[in-house]
Formats: sequence, structure tokens, C-alpha cells
Amino acid sequence: MRPRLEAKIESLGSSVFAGGQRTGRLPGTAKFVEPSLGRGVLMPTQEKQLDPALLDAVDVFGNLDPAGKDEALAAAHWRKLETGERAFEQDQEADAFYVLSAGRLKVTQITPEGQEIIIRYIGPKEMFGCVAVCGGLTYPGTATAVTDSWALGWTRATIGELAQTYPGIALNAMRTMGGRLQDTQSRLREMQTERVERRIAHGIARLVAQAGRRVEGGILIDFPVSRQDIAELTGTTLHTVSRTLSAWQERGVVELGRQKLTVRDPHALVVIAEDLPLKE
Repeated sequence: MRPRLEAKIESLGSSVFAGGQRTGRLPGTAKFVEPSLGRGVLMPTQEKQLDPALLDAVDVFGNLDPAGKDEALAAAHWRKLETGERAFEQDQEADAFYVLSAGRLKVTQITPEGQEIIIRYIGPKEMFGCVAVCGGLTYPGTATAVTDSWALGWTRATIGELAQTYPGIALNAMRTMGGRLQDTQSRLREMQTERVERRIAHGIARLVAQAGRRVEGGILIDFPVSRQDIAELTGTTLHTVSRTLSAWQERGVVELGRQKLTVRDPHALVVIAEDLPLKE
């Protein structure tokens, strides 16, 4: 087996995490009491004893010393997003920057041709709205909650003040945006040059690597994902995705459910994505 294929199969099988239900506790925080809020309202953090380790895995705050992380957390606000709610919309003024604490978001963009495509999914401890840190005037996409979610938010003014004190914040944000831009360009090349089956396989492989959870007989994408979502993720039509996934289900590659997708044969998925001959 080719080394590249082995690595991809290993990634599909190992890049998973254990899912769980909400327990009234946000990752990295003391116990909280869920407030009664309007939709999408920013509120001051109810408890300042937030664990600075919450920011350790967030690239933009990676170089801060303990005092800097304490200062960043003290300046943050909680924002609750219900399923289907938008944190911000494409071309809206970039007035805040966020780190997702719990839940899942998708970032979409309307192309000049009027097609809606999914740029990426955002998971816990990932940043979104980075443009507010880097001086951008508007958001390039729309961020929508796929599940009920909580995020830490900093207003544009607040994050700007922090960046003046800790210049590494802006530098790290620019590096993150650069990496995401490269990923987006790679995906756009896939949409323009690859056969539709390969695009769909690559899209599902990314979802597995980001949000796969081991279950009996396969790897479940651990948040609601519809065939329309996959179509928007891979730049194809709902009809094509439905036909392709149904064929793969018959072959035992995937198993479909209502807004659920389980990869039953990661090896076969990678073979399709890489356009490799089937092993005899």
C-alpha cells in the first residue's frame, strides 16, 4: 500500500474524539448557570475563574503568558447560539472575534454566481471571525450554528486593545487566516479539476478527520450533516450527492441516516478520494 494512502487511512481511523451530551459545564470553565437570554446576545462572563488553559489550544492566544491569558479571558463575553442561528453574516461589519467553546458551526459563502458553498466547519477551541483581529471591515462568510453552541467573544475594540498589548495576537490570527486561505484554495481547485466522486470522498474525509467518533462498525460524523450540506461542501448538486451516497451505501462504504453519516469502510473512501485502483 502506498505510504500516502496508509497515512490517510490512519488519519481517518484515528482523528476521532469522544462525543458527549451537555452537562451544564462548558469546557475549561467552572460550573455555570445557563442565563435567560435573547438569541445571540453577548453577556459578560459570569465567572472570572475561567481556566486559562481554555486558550492554550487556540492559536491566536498561543504565545500569551498566564497573565495575558487571564487578561484575555476577563475581557471576553459569552455568546449562546441556538441551532440555526447566525453568529454573523457575509458582508456584515466585522465587529467581534470568537472562540468556540462548545457545539459546532458552519461557515458559508455566496459565490458571485449566487451559489452557496460551505467553506469550513468550526469545532470547539477553534477561532472564527478572525478578520476582526486583522483589520478587515466585513466578514467574508456567514457563520451558522449546526448545534446549540457557546462561544467566547471579544468586541473589535477589545481585541484591538489586547493586540496592542500583545502583538502576537494579530500575528497569530494572520497566520491562521493564511492557512485557512490555502485550504480554501485547495478545495476550490478540487471543485474545478476533480471528478465529482473524488470531491465528495474528500469532503467526507475532512468531516471524519474533524468530527469523527468511533462507533460499532465505523466512524460517525458527530454532528448533524445532510446531503445538502455535503453538496454545498463539495460544490455539486443534491441529486448527485444522493445518487453517489446511495451507491456507496450499497457497496458498504457508508451508512446513511436522517442527517447522519457513518463511514463503514475508511479504506474504500480513501481509495475513491485518491482515485487509486482497488486492491485485488
